[in-house]
Amino acid sequence: MPEANTRISASIVGVLGVALAVTFPAAAMAQVKIGLVLSLTGPAASLGIPARDTAAMLPKQIGGQQVEYIVLDDASDTTQAVQDTKKLISEDHVDAIIGSSITPNSLAMLDVVAEGQTPAISLASSAKIIEPVDAKRHWMFKTPQTDAMMASAIMAHASEHGVKTIAYIGQADALGETFYAEVAKFAEIHHINVVASERFNRTDPSVTGQILKIMAAHPDAVVVGAAGTPAALPPKTLKERGYKGLIYHNHGVGNNDFLRVCGADCNGTFLPASPVLVAAQLPADHPARRVALDYIGRFEAVHGKGSVSAFGSYTWDAGMLLQNAIPVALKAGAPGTQAFRSALRDALEATHGLADTNGVVNMSPTDHLGLDQRARVMVEIRDGKWVYQPH
Repeated sequence: MPEANTRISASIVGVLGVALAVTFPAAAMAQVKIGLVLSLTGPAASLGIPARDTAAMLPKQIGGQQVEYIVLDDASDTTQAVQDTKKLISEDHVDAIIGSSITPNSLAMLDVVAEGQTPAISLASSAKIIEPVDAKRHWMFKTPQTDAMMASAIMAHASEHGVKTIAYIGQADALGETFYAEVAKFAEIHHINVVASERFNRTDPSVTGQILKIMAAHPDAVVVGAAGTPAALPPKTLKERGYKGLIYHNHGVGNNDFLRVCGADCNGTFLPASPVLVAAQLPADHPARRVALDYIGRFEAVHGKGSVSAFGSYTWDAGMLLQNAIPVALKAGAPGTQAFRSALRDALEATHGLADTNGVVNMSPTDHLGLDQRARVMVEIRDGKWVYQPH
């Protein structure tokens, strides 16, 4: 079991350390408490670590209230994510939760946040995390683009490049399955046939068997539905086996750890991505450009040039949502009360016209993401760098 964990107080300045633990007496002044459930270890660590590092940059005071951030590691495991969520709600009495980093864990948290009537902002991709907005999802929001938004971008790009057949290889979990469903739907819209569909586990050392089956079907393009460094295995194997068609990733690979692991084997591959990955290359009028460049500047000042990932930006955007909503919720009650948590949920749902690192957020009772198609850009990987592909 991972150590639980990191507590970030308003008095702490600097980068989070996983082993850091600072405890304050119960008699301390009332403050807003934000819990974070992040995949800091395990196969999805490359997603959780930049989120943790970004959490250290979130504001320590909002609306005149001190803000405490409590970071727990879910170890990329659904059971641990549920335990962490229960602890944050029942023991730490947080006012809101950010996380988890991955789709299976975020889905597993739905029942807990609904029962605890605590608003949560997922950092994972699947639309199923927030759709449809039923009794459970009433309390859940998210910042990353949905798999539907990204699958539609892939299929539009493939169609423009003459692709008639595709194969799919995805993780054998909720992310892989939900992304496949969207890929297949948009492939049909673009009159592209799916000729093979394979799965692999995040911890698998090889996908040779699956790739051989895919290559036997001779697809014009292959779509990889996976996140983090494990997503490098299919494209590397395809290149090793001499595949010459187009290769697409989903937006779960938007960090430098993936580029490092995949190396030259990812040259010439494509993905629909968060605008933050190519912020400096975006047109001056892109709604995400200014905010994304501001975040990049802040993050790189601490972690070095080229250190930004999409997964950190999703945490920054969650912080922006809370910074916008907390002053509104404070009018309804004090932090730590159900009146405050319910008002915070309502204020998140009422977010309108908020520019963040990915686009402009316009939420509603039926849309707990609020992003439109401006929140995605097509990117090519060239020599270990993200290259913006204008339409």
